[in-house]
Amino acid sequence: MGLFINDRELDVVLTLREANLIVQGALGKARDLDIRINVAVCDAGGRLLAFQRMDGAMWAGVSGSQGKAMASAAFGKASGELTERANHPTLRGISAAEGNRLIMGQGAVPVIREGNIVGACGVGGGTAEEDEICAYAGVNSL
Repeated sequence: MGLFINDRELDVVLTLREANLIVQGALGKARDLDIRINVAVCDAGGRLLAFQRMDGAMWAGVSGSQGKAMASAAFGKASGELTERANHPTLRGISAAEGNRLIMGQGAVPVIREGNIVGACGVGGGTAEEDEICAYAGVNSL
C-alpha cells in the first residue's frame, strides 16, 4: 500500500524496474562518452536497489558510486553541492552515523517525484563531471 494524501495515492517508492532503467540510462551515456563506470541506484533511505559495474571500470568506483548516491538521497541534492559543507559538524555526524559511507563529492543526483526524494543515482569511474553527467542521464531516462 502506498502513501495517500487527500485520498490520492502518491508514487513515493522507486521500483526495481525504475532503478534498472536509471542504471541503463547512465551506462548508455558512459558508452557515449567512451568511459567505464560503476552505477548505483539507492532508495530514499540510501539503501542499494540496483548496481552495475562496466567491464574495465575501476574497482574504487564501486564504493564511490554507492557513497555518492547515499549522500544525494540523504540530502536531496546533487552530491557535488554538498562538497563545500562536507566538514560541517552536522554532515560529518550524519555520515558517521551511517558508517562514514556517505561521499559528498560530485557524481550523484537525487530522484525526486512529486516533491519527494525517492532515491538517487551515483556514478564512479569517470571524472567528477563525467560521473554527474552519467547520473543525470540515468535519472532523466525515467
